[in-house]
Amino acid sequence: MPEPLENVVSAELVAVLVAVTRGEPRVLVRSGEGSLDTKVKYDGLPSGAFQPGHRSLQAGMRAWVEAQTHHPLGYVEQLYTFADLDRFDESGPRAISVSYLGLTRETDALTGSRAVWHDWYRYFPWEDHRRQEPAVLADFIVPRLRAWVSGTSDATLRATREQRLAGVFGLDGAPWNEDMVLQRYELMYEAGLVPEAVRHTPSAAHDAVPGEPMRTDHRRILATGIARLRAKIKYRPVVFELMPAEFTLLQLQQTVEALAGRDLHKQNFRRLVEQQNLVEETGGMAAAGAGRPAKLFRFRGDLLTERAISGSKLPLSRQA
Repeated sequence: MPEPLENVVSAELVAVLVAVTRGEPRVLVRSGEGSLDTKVKYDGLPSGAFQPGHRSLQAGMRAWVEAQTHHPLGYVEQLYTFADLDRFDESGPRAISVSYLGLTRETDALTGSRAVWHDWYRYFPWEDHRRQEPAVLADFIVPRLRAWVSGTSDATLRATREQRLAGVFGLDGAPWNEDMVLQRYELMYEAGLVPEAVRHTPSAAHDAVPGEPMRTDHRRILATGIARLRAKIKYRPVVFELMPAEFTLLQLQQTVEALAGRDLHKQNFRRLVEQQNLVEETGGMAAAGAGRPAKLFRFRGDLLTERAISGSKLPLSRQA
């Protein structure tokens, strides 16, 4: 006799694969692969089932990502296991996803593959504060969240939501914290402002904030990956994995800014990088553009093992 559907649990591996190309943070997706409903197709993260023949979850993830996307992987770490009851439609089996964060360099997807690279701010436009605060925050997101808070009749709940809104979005004197990517997405989900919430908040389809949705809860998984990476570049040398063998200090700064979603003070950044002895000159010069040629650097290979253990504190110094 077949197992009742409510007792069936499926498991999958999901990969958040990140690159930085020409100063923009990129994520590898499977284009038009899944749907939030039965009619519209949305991008999804590379995902697949764990095969018993693989010696570990990570080995299995590497194998099927490379098979799906024709794309080799470099640095990989386990991200999180997602097992919430409401992750998928009630009509299907409950699913558990073991997610991984991978850092690599962007390459063109092969012909016939649906794997494509997109800027991750395509899915989270409110997270890019490099040049200025995104207009979507003041024009759309914050007013709707304030209306959601004020529309709460329970005074205690309203006060809690006001506190959460201020802390998560940097309002009412609170600072913007770039690491709180997931908390911001979750608050908008709770308020019914993202299409992924439509299963529980029917009006979400009409009130959705700008930003491309993803299939099932893959945007939540991507938010988790972005938050992890933003926090990690401050104390581990993982940004090395995203750089070419030789680079300028400007390219390094632009890579960190792309990931963090905000501008950094140029001189403070360079001074702190040099103080930590993370890089060394190669003796070469970058090809001249509009200005004078810039020195080329590389990461000090003899420090990578030490830094991986003790931390690098790669700076995210704010502009003066």
